[in-house]
Amino acid sequence: MNKLKIRQALLKHQRGQADEARILYEQLYRDGEISASYMLPFAVLLLRSGEEGAFDQVKEILVKAQKAPDLSPERKQQLFMNYAVASWKTGDLDKGVRLLEASHRDSPCGLTYQSLGFLYIEHGDGEKALAYNLEALEYDDEDPVILDNLGQTYYRLLNDKEKARPYFEKAHQIKPSQIDTLYFLSRYDLEEGKKEEALEKLEEALEGRFSPLNFVTREMIEAQVKRIKEGIREGDN
Repeated sequence: MNKLKIRQALLKHQRGQADEARILYEQLYRDGEISASYMLPFAVLLLRSGEEGAFDQVKEILVKAQKAPDLSPERKQQLFMNYAVASWKTGDLDKGVRLLEASHRDSPCGLTYQSLGFLYIEHGDGEKALAYNLEALEYDDEDPVILDNLGQTYYRLLNDKEKARPYFEKAHQIKPSQIDTLYFLSRYDLEEGKKEEALEKLEEALEGRFSPLNFVTREMIEAQVKRIKEGIREGDN
């Protein structure tokens, strides 16, 4: 019965029916079902919700998921990444970094390069973030998240907007819908007086699905869109 319920929950999640999937995930969890196949996507759903208490619940779920018989090496990496993000969101960035560093030492992969690269930026150590994100670029110079991380390293930590821009532009070419990339490219448009182009990028970003590993929040973009529209209207008067 639980295997059927897991399949139903995953199917609803894949179809974007997050609320219905969550009900099934919660039922499975209350029933004591220990299976990484649903616990990991359940954790992701909670991470994306950003609700009060969600990040603590994610950590609780993932601790139990470590005992799941279907926890493959790939799923274990996903588990570490999600636990690291939840640790960061509950005020323990250092622990999140340590977890991902351990995962990276055991088995470097694109997922770790993406996540740890971003957490190094959040940690604020420009030299360390740059070294790691350059290493990530050598690993995969076509990964839009890695490219965006390198752009953010130069833009946010090293205050070198000129050097950051090509990385954002390449990331945008590969993945035009990437939220953070659209946000930072809109900053260049605004600096150059291209309000309509900036607005277009920001409105496209609002169509995306935000995650805890986004620098920019939906609220930040909505506020920026409002300011730009007000500025355009004032200019027309």
